[in-house]
Amino acid sequence: MSGREAETGRTEVPEPVSRNIDVINAWKRKRAAERSLSDKVADGVSAFAGSMPFVYTHLAVFGFWIVANLNLVPGLRPWDPTLVVLAMIASVEAIFLSTFVLINQNHMTAASEQRAELDLQVGLLNERETTRLLTLTQAIADHLGVEVPADSEVDQLKQDTQPDAILRAVDEKRQQGD
Repeated sequence: MSGREAETGRTEVPEPVSRNIDVINAWKRKRAAERSLSDKVADGVSAFAGSMPFVYTHLAVFGFWIVANLNLVPGLRPWDPTLVVLAMIASVEAIFLSTFVLINQNHMTAASEQRAELDLQVGLLNERETTRLLTLTQAIADHLGVEVPADSEVDQLKQDTQPDAILRAVDEKRQQGD
């Protein structure tokens, strides 16, 4: 850790990395702000349902319900001796919880698909830039009279990438493997 990092307690990163972090954080804030109230409620319910306080609450409530209705609490008359009401409550709760979790999962899937699309676009842009750099490097070598040994792989890499052809090849390989 550098002296400046020790003073501020923050890790220093290059400016382009910091800019990228800011862009990603702004994107996350924008997505969060665009969420409807019902989506935010579903997120909150899903987050709470996936926590230990939720488990402890259920242990306490269901435990008390069962103990009380088995007539094990002196002075308290059982209100659900067959535990049918408890079973019904648990069933309805399960229906709602699974719905909230599915809503949350749909949101996470949409965000994941958007990130995958971004990754694909950046990858294709990177591929195009690399292809151009190979072509430019070859042109510089030719201009300077530098002898570059023939390499069929480099020649292939200097060709523009055809994503649709690659996707077809991937599909064909996948079908052959099935």
